[in-house]
Order: sequence, then structure tokens, then C-alpha cells
Amino acid sequence: MDTGTHLVMGFALGGLATLDPVVADNTLNSHSVLLATIIGSQIPDIDTFLKFRNNAVYIRNHRGATHSIPAVILWPLLITACAALFFPGTNLLHLWLWTFLAVFLHVFVDIFNAYGTQAIRPFSSKWVALGIINTFDPFIFIIHVIGLIIWAIGANPGITFIFIYAIVICYYLCRFAEQWAVKKAVLKIVPNAEKVIIAPTMRYFKWRIVAITDKRLFVAKANKREITILDEYDRVPIPENEVINRAKKDKNIAAFLSFSPIFRWELEELENGYEVRFIDLRYRSKGHYPFVAIVQMDEDLVIKGSYTGWIYNKDKLRKKLDVAPR
Repeated sequence: MDTGTHLVMGFALGGLATLDPVVADNTLNSHSVLLATIIGSQIPDIDTFLKFRNNAVYIRNHRGATHSIPAVILWPLLITACAALFFPGTNLLHLWLWTFLAVFLHVFVDIFNAYGTQAIRPFSSKWVALGIINTFDPFIFIIHVIGLIIWAIGANPGITFIFIYAIVICYYLCRFAEQWAVKKAVLKIVPNAEKVIIAPTMRYFKWRIVAITDKRLFVAKANKREITILDEYDRVPIPENEVINRAKKDKNIAAFLSFSPIFRWELEELENGYEVRFIDLRYRSKGHYPFVAIVQMDEDLVIKGSYTGWIYNKDKLRKKLDVAPR
């Protein structure tokens, strides 16, 4: 989920914690738990700072180690230890329990969007992405804000957020059902699909779709379970040649390939070298595929520039390639 949603969820968990008598009956405990749930709901995304290094490092590592099983265990211990310094005498067991819930819930809800997480590391580096909730879901954010407003005007926060989370659980179940119905509709149009990737959008009934057969790639959209094929491509394996193999060693290309489950590739001979492009098919928007990885090489296969990330126009891409480290 996005930072704003994680933030309101942290406050909501602090309110939910008032159902715990140890928290509710002691001001010190309630204040320490509220602070810890807010921090715990944010801290797995501390790897966002990797964006300041470069996109390759960010893509390879965001929602990786910081969302792993060891991290889910260690973050609550670290937050509890730090909180205890500022709130001496607070109940450490209950502080840890609610902090653990905040961290766990952050990682858990991230599994449900199209980006996903490496939540089962160190057992597997596979990305777990169920693809039923958009990174920012207006309904989930707004219902949390409503709960916080109800709390602010004097309602019991524990009871308020029990009710709110019951609604959210039902919402998730409805999203699963909707995704399943969309997949059935896709299979009626592409019955020989080996795999169907369905990505949510901010609109409840609209989905992005990629259907994969043994020979073709179909990019489509769904609106109220009505499927529209937008693009079709031949499914062409990545060739084994010197140009492609050199490109795959570039850090930006390697980061893209480690993250993207479905893409097409292009190789173009330039006047003084080559350009290799990898294009993620999951994010088609207004006829454009914005998530790409590109590398340019000279005739001797020396990399002149490369980039991976979100690009919405060619001018921006050329600027990125011009400033890319050689």
C-alpha cells in the first residue's frame, strides 16, 4: 500500500489497541503503543530511501529484505526497545505485541497488490503479489479516515475499528471474487491461456490484464467483467547472442528482469551500436507501456547509458540515458 494508507492504518491500530485492558487502563501504555503502531506501520518501507541511489537498487530491494520474515521479527523488537527509552515503565510485552501486529499487517497488506513483496524470504526470493488491491485504494484509505474522524469526535476507538476492519475484510473478499470473475471472462476469450495476470486499478471494476499462451501475449483491460483486447504480441524467447547477453549484465536490465514477470523485448541496431529494450506489459496506460528498461551500447558492446523505471515520454527517456552512469 501507499505511505498514506499505512499511516492511517498505524493510527487505527493504536485505536484498536484500546480493546486491550493493559493498554486502555494506563495512559503511558496507550501513548507508547500508539506511537509504536504508527512507526511499525511505516518502518518496512524504510527501503524507499534507496530511490536516492538509483532505480536499479530500488527495484531490486524495495519490499525485499525489509519485508522478509526476519525483518517482521526484528522490527518490532527494535521499535519496542527504542520506545522503552522514551516511555520508561511501559508494559513491554503488550507494546511488543501491538508493534508486531503493525509490522506484520504492513507486510501482509502489501501482498495483495500487483507489486507484491518478497515476504517469504529467506526461504524464497519469489515475489508474492496477489493483485487484488491497487497500491492506493480509495475505499480502504477513506474508510480509515472516517474511522479516525469518528474517534476524534468521541466514539470508542476499539469498537469503531473493529467495525471498520470487519468492513475491510468483506471488501477484500469482494475483490477476490471480482478478480476471479474477471479471470473466468478472460479465459472465455483466450481459452488456451497458460497464465493470466490481473492487476487492479483505483477503480473497482477496472483491471489491467495480460494473458499468456504458448505463442502469443495478449494485453487487455476489463470493465465490469467485459474484456477488451488492446494489444497482441508474438511470444518470442529472449535470444542467446552477444548483444543481449551483454545487455542482461547491465545493472538496470538485471534489476528489471529480477522484478518483471511478463515483458517483451526489442533489439535495434543504431548507427554506432545497439539499443536493447525490455517493456513490462502489466502497466499499459493510454496506449503506452511506461515501465521499461533500456540499455545503449556501442559497436564494441561497451554500455554508453542505461535506465530502468517509469517513462511517459521519449524526451525524458533520452535525458535519463544521457545522465546514466557509463
